[in-house]
Amino acid sequence: MHFLDDSLYPENQEKLVIQAAPYGPEWLPGDADDLPLTMDEHVQAAVDCYNAGATALHIHVRELDGHGSKRMSMFNELMARLREAVPDMILQIGGSISFAPEDEGADAKWLSYDTRHLLAEITPSPDQVTIAINTNQMNIVELFDDEDIEGTSMAKPAYYKAYRDMVVEAGPDFYLEHLERLRANGVQPHFQLANMAQLETVERLVRKGVYNGPMVLNYVAIGGGFAGRHPADLIEFVRRVPDGAVLSIEASMRAVAPMNAIGIALGTHVRVGNEDNLWRRKGERMSSVKQVEQMVRIADALGREIATGPEAKKIYKLGEWYSDTDETLAQLGMVPNRRPGRRGFMLRDAKS
Repeated sequence: MHFLDDSLYPENQEKLVIQAAPYGPEWLPGDADDLPLTMDEHVQAAVDCYNAGATALHIHVRELDGHGSKRMSMFNELMARLREAVPDMILQIGGSISFAPEDEGADAKWLSYDTRHLLAEITPSPDQVTIAINTNQMNIVELFDDEDIEGTSMAKPAYYKAYRDMVVEAGPDFYLEHLERLRANGVQPHFQLANMAQLETVERLVRKGVYNGPMVLNYVAIGGGFAGRHPADLIEFVRRVPDGAVLSIEASMRAVAPMNAIGIALGTHVRVGNEDNLWRRKGERMSSVKQVEQMVRIADALGREIATGPEAKKIYKLGEWYSDTDETLAQLGMVPNRRPGRRGFMLRDAKS
């Protein structure tokens, strides 16, 4: 993303889109006070986050026994109810469906490619499905302090080891077909990127004509094979993201607020919720709704406005698709592909 002298002025920045992730698939009931269990509680969590200022909702579903649901019927039911309860929210289904272990001692793992492909068939359709690019270690506990998980199920050695050893399976066989299926069903992919190499893969998919659509993505700074918390890495990732992309910052535990504060100041967007964080400060719990409210306060202190639901959908470019590679590159603010015989550094095409 290119920064001009006036790019840090909040009146020149897009209004802030706050993603809420209030369904915490890695936690069990009792780990946090605001984990929804019943379908009514799932819907109420969305309503409460929306009323607090969130306009994008990251969705997982929990069965009544407390474990993450892997049943598409549950996702269908929740999507139908959310369309009624929060019609202005961007509804974004988590592409893992549920990575939580079935029981103590089981592995934490992403579901099979075939199962994840079924998310493109959810009825009513979500606005987005998150998509991982390239198989990658996802050790979500690497950056956790002992205090972060004290008193939770993740403090149990078996659960801790399960999440320590988790791997995101997302090779080319997966993402090439998944992108095709999402496009066929009019569902926007929301790229969850662990590092710069994955961003480069997405850019290559655009340049090769595999993906022709908006680039909406999260920088996922959770460590353990994903990006870490170093501010220089965050700044470099922001710099490398195409000018026309939509970028949100995602971190974990007590680093969520400071990382997102940097993102708000830079003009990017943010994600909060109990899926990422349980804490306000050391020893003080913080609900998903309170985390949304905190982002609203930080944005207000910096003079940056919060997007309404319709404004967020416009910022995310929902419903937009492009006809070919050249149009996609132009819409994303990227230089065109090299033409045969063309030497030197490429420039954006000038209008005649």
